[in-house]
Amino acid sequence: MTVILFAIPLFFLLIGLELYVDSKRKTGHYRTNDAITSLSAGVLSRMMAIGHQLIPFTIYVLVYDAVAMFELPQAWWVWLVAFVAYDFFYYWNHRMGHEISILWAAHVVHHSSEDYNLTTALRQTSGAIFSWVFYLPLAFVGFTPEMIITVGALNLVYQFWVHTQHINTLGWMERIFVTPSNHRVHHAQNPVYIDKNYGGVFILWDRLFGTYIPELKEEPVVFGIRGALNSFNPIMANLQVYSQLAKDSYYTRRWSDKFRVWFGRTGWRPADVSKRFPKEKLPLQQFKKYHPHIHKSVTRYSLLQHVIMLVVSLYFLLNLSALSGIQQVTIVTTVVIMSIQNGFILSQSTLALAIEGPRLLMLPLLWIAAGVGAAALWFALSCVVSLIALLYAVRHSNYRRPLEDVTLSAETAD
Repeated sequence: MTVILFAIPLFFLLIGLELYVDSKRKTGHYRTNDAITSLSAGVLSRMMAIGHQLIPFTIYVLVYDAVAMFELPQAWWVWLVAFVAYDFFYYWNHRMGHEISILWAAHVVHHSSEDYNLTTALRQTSGAIFSWVFYLPLAFVGFTPEMIITVGALNLVYQFWVHTQHINTLGWMERIFVTPSNHRVHHAQNPVYIDKNYGGVFILWDRLFGTYIPELKEEPVVFGIRGALNSFNPIMANLQVYSQLAKDSYYTRRWSDKFRVWFGRTGWRPADVSKRFPKEKLPLQQFKKYHPHIHKSVTRYSLLQHVIMLVVSLYFLLNLSALSGIQQVTIVTTVVIMSIQNGFILSQSTLALAIEGPRLLMLPLLWIAAGVGAAALWFALSCVVSLIALLYAVRHSNYRRPLEDVTLSAETAD
């Protein structure tokens, strides 16, 4: 966590640089709604990780203390071996995350973006509760828990820079390391690219185990997933596949299929459920990005809310040890509510915009009641500013009426 926390300023510096390049080249690789969703998912992932990563870390420590075969020194070469070994097991963790339904349900969040830029790298799951199993062999060998946490964080930091379309092929690096070109392939929904290029740092594992494919000039990458999310709500992104698996498991009649739905090959569905609830996937040629039209003033308001949410999240991560339990719950609840609300607003929900006023009034009172302190006054001030921006957004947009209705009324008046 510490490595990633220190890397956050670098992440945002590089995002800013990519935004500048994107603007100069007019490539259009950024959309505000999709980028906000990716960053919101990343914030939720970091905050949720504080809770659900405690158990797997404890298990790793117990296994290490009980059955470690060696006491490895803290030498540089041990760290190097740990880094490479971690990436080997990351490959299998990542590969199984695409090939087993319940693991894909967690990992799909990272692939649900229909854009590909540096914010996509931060679009991480909040529910990866089984991935720790893949790294237990490292405990048997004798790699210390602190060492594995550190090299795991470095592995994740490395993967950030490969999520860009502004870097082409990199010569000899393509044969050894994961690069932007061969990782773009991994995020494609083109049939030829699906289930390819799983490596985190080294592409060597894909070459070794037959899952490598280069980016093909004759097959431009189409980003996203075939079962499109069609939402900017990061909570929906985390629950999308879980809800489908639960539905299939509930409705199928055979008990063996109820189990297989969760642990079978990704995409498999029981015959009776598939017949009753067919899922039609349009040809890739007909794919269109999910991009509801909203007024610029509403987009600016959503961007303001996202910036406030990022500041709140950073305050939480930096002051975690000084916050009481009720204060932690209050801040996490605030971030979750803001993420959900922003997602619905960006998806053109008039109800979400209507309840923004009460939210802006109630959450600061919740912070004050929880005794958050001076930060509560800052948050209250940000909500006052937000309320003014909200009134401006509602007044200067057609958000209260669907665009089609406005056009129809104008035509009728003529």
